[in-house]
Amino acid sequence: MAEKIVWQDRKRIIFGLPWTFTKYKLYEDKLIICTGFLNKKEEEVRLYRIMDNTLEKPLSQRIFGLGSIKVNSADKSTPVFYIEKVKNADEVRNKLSGLVEKERTKKRVSGREYMSTDIDDDDDDDNMN
Repeated sequence: MAEKIVWQDRKRIIFGLPWTFTKYKLYEDKLIICTGFLNKKEEEVRLYRIMDNTLEKPLSQRIFGLGSIKVNSADKSTPVFYIEKVKNADEVRNKLSGLVEKERTKKRVSGREYMSTDIDDDDDDDNMN
């Protein structure tokens, strides 16, 4: 059975026109970012790995009804990425957040599973004289 695309769009530039070679496809369990024309690259991020997202709408994008979403993930290859200059960014962010929560619940993933293990375990109690 083919996977269902929940949302798709392209990065837009001048006057909100989609004249770029960056495409976004949101499925129920992953986000795919395709970039390039001659040298194509396809990045896949599983939704349960997404930790946080931030909606950014500078004036230059708001004029044309666009916005960008900064996404922080636990993915090693793409810890931070942007869904840039897309139409209806508010709706896209809400849709993405809902699907992320659904996938995290489905896979029983909680935020603490992605906390860093680079904690300094030096015991400085002996220097408290």
